[in-house]
Amino acid sequence: EVQLAEAGGGLVQAGGSLRRSCAASGFTFDDYAIGWFRQAPGKEREGVSCISSGDSDTYYTESVNGRFTISSDSAKTTVYLQMNSGRPEDTAVYYCAADYGLLPCGLEWNTYDYWGQGTQVPVSS
Repeated sequence: EVQLAEAGGGLVQAGGSLRRSCAASGFTFDDYAIGWFRQAPGKEREGVSCISSGDSDTYYTESVNGRFTISSDSAKTTVYLQMNSGRPEDTAVYYCAADYGLLPCGLEWNTYDYWGQGTQVPVSS
């Protein structure tokens, strides 16, 4: 069974950093694209970043480009989202998601089949 377990949430001060992790259970990321998404209160879910299978491509939404970094471990079982220079507008529930065979990865949330539980990440001003 494909499962994703997220960790690393918590309060971030404006300008601060946080690292989220997304661990795979029951599979490896070799054949999966992994995306990070977020949903702020009253807003639609948006794609933040993604990494293609084999780490061949990474993409970022414009608002986080240069501040967030997506990466995976060598075992291809955990994907990280390093969030730097946090802004209040980054406050949202963050989710990781996986999609089998999606290459290159994309930031459209409705193409992903498996989702983590989501974690609130508040960024204070």
